[in-house]
Amino acid sequence: ENREDMLSSKSNRLTEALEEANKLFSGVSCAREAALDAQFLVLASNLGKEKANELHSQMTSFDSLAFAEDLLTFMGINRIEVEENDSDSEGIPGGYLPSNAWHKLGEETEKYFRRAPSFHYMLGSFKSDPPVPRQRIERQKKATGGEEKRAMPAQLKKMEESHQEATEKEVERILGLLQTHFKNDPDTPISFFDLVIDPNSFARTVENIFHVSFIIRDGLARLKLDDDKLPIIEPSKDNKGKEDDHSTGVRNQAVISLSHREWK
Repeated sequence: ENREDMLSSKSNRLTEALEEANKLFSGVSCAREAALDAQFLVLASNLGKEKANELHSQMTSFDSLAFAEDLLTFMGINRIEVEENDSDSEGIPGGYLPSNAWHKLGEETEKYFRRAPSFHYMLGSFKSDPPVPRQRIERQKKATGGEEKRAMPAQLKKMEESHQEATEKEVERILGLLQTHFKNDPDTPISFFDLVIDPNSFARTVENIFHVSFIIRDGLARLKLDDDKLPIIEPSKDNKGKEDDHSTGVRNQAVISLSHREWK
């Protein structure tokens, strides 16, 4: 009933009503009375919200045009030397900025940017002295130890060379078997799996696939698929096919997986 009076900025009726409600709430004993107090609280909060919306903080809003004008004045704009024949700029304030205008603005705004904190020690500042250089004691080298160290690289190099020679010999042996088979029966293709799989050794089967991969890589043989979509292998006819593969970049390489169960 007294809504307009309570919304007035000069009236304290809303505060008085809240204080009276607090006194009455101390004597509440029934649920209905508590519900009436809750209803009053909703009405009072709505009135308080409307009263707060009507308040004027009298804060000035940001004016972008005025801010730009102040910036131009700070940068030293010269509005006297304006072209008289520029018809497009009629009614628009113009002028010329000096050459150091942006540099001047940058020096001023640099003060208001955050800077990285300087380094400081957690336990206070201190000045550490450089470590005292140790006197180096030269020890006599053992003659036997030097001989062993010189012998080990040579021994490892010899093992590496022997392993490489064994691989090359095995690749040449498999290629010879493949060429001999096609020389005797050129019309019968040989299955890739029949060539590489050793029924008695899984490790030997993996080694055979590894060695055959060198033959395929060098273009000495090529893989095809037969009518059943199974791979067959045949040697290259001559060196011309090998050169063609190198020139055209025809290389089909893949990584295959072969588990012990699949090998069985």
